[in-house]
Amino acid sequence: MDKLDAAAIALPGVKVRVVARCSSTNTVIFEQPIDGPVLLAAEEQSAGRGRRGRRWHSPRGAGITFSLAAPMRRPARELVALPLVAGVALARALRALGVQVALKWPNDLVVGEAKLGGILVETRAGVAVIGAGINCHRVPGLEDALGRRVAFLERTDRNLVIRSLAQSLMVSLREFEMRGFEAARNDWQAMDAHAGLRLRVRLADGKVLSGMNSGLAADGALRVLTRGGLREVRSGRVVSAGAA
Repeated sequence: MDKLDAAAIALPGVKVRVVARCSSTNTVIFEQPIDGPVLLAAEEQSAGRGRRGRRWHSPRGAGITFSLAAPMRRPARELVALPLVAGVALARALRALGVQVALKWPNDLVVGEAKLGGILVETRAGVAVIGAGINCHRVPGLEDALGRRVAFLERTDRNLVIRSLAQSLMVSLREFEMRGFEAARNDWQAMDAHAGLRLRVRLADGKVLSGMNSGLAADGALRVLTRGGLREVRSGRVVSAGAA
């Protein structure tokens, strides 16, 4: 098993720490003062979290789980777009490594219809923490346990991958600080796994909305063209996609 090594991940201007096990890298990173960029990577999480409190499975040494914290000066109302900004950054880095990854609104990395990874962004008092979980080494039975298709990087250089992902995140966060979400919006749409497809979107209240994928609004909301007109979804998830 390749071991995580802070020295191999090291990035200029970023404090890097590696732990064997923790509850959740997002949770732990918030427990310390943050006065500049900080990265925490873990071999294993006992309480890894996905969006809306869902559990993120991260067996020891099998995946890539890390959080990057950085001060943010954009208005709080704009920070809701950070999962999309992070998605663009991670997808750019993975594509540069030869992974044919795409983005699924609002926070998933996919290869075809199989989930490769997810993103969890949390913000507090001017600090954003971007948590990333990516399947690396194949885990037998994981697809059956989750009830969905899963993709794996199948790489043995996790330190290099984390360094590449974090470096791309830092670039995207600087772009976001200067220009807001508009800096990443076109790139996100170009990597949208469901561009031009008919979607079924489960809303936060449990209702399902159906219509054509019409791209992103200026704030990152998913635009869906329904029979009743154009809707903008700010909280929900895509449950299926197909040809019109």
